[in-house]
Amino acid sequence: MGKEDYTIKCRGLSLLSGGLDSQLAICVLREAGAEVEAVTFETPFFSAATARKAAAALDVKLHVIDFTDDEIALVKAPPHGFGGAMNPCIDCHATMIRRAGELMSSLGYDFVATGEVLNQRPMSQNKQSLGVVEKSSGLLGRLVRPLCAQLLAPTIPEQEGRLDRSKLLALSGRRREPQMELAKKFGLTDYPSPAGGCKLTEKAFGRKLKDLLDHEGLDDRRLVELLTTGRRFRLPDGTGVTLGRDAQENKLLAERRAAAETIVAPVSVPGPTALLPHVASEADLDAAARIVCAWSRTDAFSSDVTVKVVTDGSTATRVIPRPYSRDQFLKFQLT
Repeated sequence: MGKEDYTIKCRGLSLLSGGLDSQLAICVLREAGAEVEAVTFETPFFSAATARKAAAALDVKLHVIDFTDDEIALVKAPPHGFGGAMNPCIDCHATMIRRAGELMSSLGYDFVATGEVLNQRPMSQNKQSLGVVEKSSGLLGRLVRPLCAQLLAPTIPEQEGRLDRSKLLALSGRRREPQMELAKKFGLTDYPSPAGGCKLTEKAFGRKLKDLLDHEGLDDRRLVELLTTGRRFRLPDGTGVTLGRDAQENKLLAERRAAAETIVAPVSVPGPTALLPHVASEADLDAAARIVCAWSRTDAFSSDVTVKVVTDGSTATRVIPRPYSRDQFLKFQLT
């Protein structure tokens, strides 16, 4: 859907995830007299790819903000706690809106908007939570929720008559039929099914993140980014192991290794590369080498395996005697 010839009375930034609600918010705002640009956020935990695709379809300018440092700070200390996993949703959303508000101010625009629907999510989109987000974001009176605005107090652009409140909506609850009808009205045909899209809401990913937080910490952004790569292990003496699952991940782990970190990889057989940010003991290093052998493509009882151990620019080899059973290491696997 392209831009229409609406009379422009104010300008705003609308958060765009790429989902249907965020696309509809932009369409509704245009009808209500606003010129709209979109803003989205990107971290290792969620991508901006869907937002980029939606922005192109809507013919709306998209601002992409790197949100990684903000998200890491919230994971370390979420003022309003976590959801069902390591997801500080209320604080994350408020911080996104605050960041969008900073961009709004720098551009001289009038408001920030979201595609939220009242009571669509019982915990994070009830009236109390919406109020907490607005207050925490510092955008009192400048945060517009066009899909449910008529169920909320009028914002400053509405009070000033610059944003036509009669064109804003009164959606509430989890039913999707009203949004589907609106999609037809605005000609929206390509949109994803409702889903979180954020790795932080996944309990399995949350276990990996919590493990990193408790051991190496989250200050090394590179290690945070690598959480989406490979299988993860935490060995008895505290060594963390990331094990590549294919040739592409093996290459990535080798390329992203810092100078003081250790790489273990098979030499005599095809198999995975392991990255060890810190080796806590010789016993853990030996266990990591055995993990590499156990996940290599070889008969566990056919022959010994030679692996290379690379640390600080030096390379050594060691021979790992058979057998190499995965069973003994599954209890140390995080995913």
